[in-house]
Amino acid sequence: MNPSINTAARGAESVLATNKVLRNTYMLLSLTLVWSAMTAGVSMVVAAPPMVSLVCLIAGFVTAIFILPKTANSGAGLITVFVVTGLLGFALGPMLNQYLTLSNGPQLIGMALGGTGAIFLALSGYVLTTQKNFSFMGGFLAVGMMVVLLAIVANLFLQIPVLQLTISAAVIFIMSGFILFDTSRIIHGGETNYIMATVGLYLTIFNIFIHLLSILGIMGGDD
Repeated sequence: MNPSINTAARGAESVLATNKVLRNTYMLLSLTLVWSAMTAGVSMVVAAPPMVSLVCLIAGFVTAIFILPKTANSGAGLITVFVVTGLLGFALGPMLNQYLTLSNGPQLIGMALGGTGAIFLALSGYVLTTQKNFSFMGGFLAVGMMVVLLAIVANLFLQIPVLQLTISAAVIFIMSGFILFDTSRIIHGGETNYIMATVGLYLTIFNIFIHLLSILGIMGGDD
């Protein structure tokens, strides 16, 4: 067979595989966001205490880091995805209930949701439209996350509102970079597992929402 035909066939197969990963990722991401919203709603209704929220938050991240990679290539991976997103969604309940005690709490939550959606759609849409490769950002984003984590630990003791505002802004900036990075990896074949891709994008959305809500609460909450 003509080598050029073989090359074209392999290229077509690669494009189809990439499109399948992208389609499956966005489909699963949509389901996990709905599921997460439902578990957050349950958490709010039962008035889960902050300690339960903390346990769910830790359990969700531990599951995502240590268990998900081992199950991502099997049917158990799908169950793990919903365990992770369910736990993280449930962890949001106490925080959302706290914001609802503010006179403008519902507006702040709505603005955070809208802002998060706008950021994700704009950045992912930009990558999908331009087809630019943002894989070069990996090292910068990793270093940025380490710096932010150190700042978060420091502020646990310092409790400086301005530092909290700076941290939240930095997290949103870095997570925005991860949206570019992760979406780019999917469309350029760097990520071929839609389960891992889904959780990566979910975590960026989760973190953007939390920290955008924090900024809005600091700047526009009740005195």
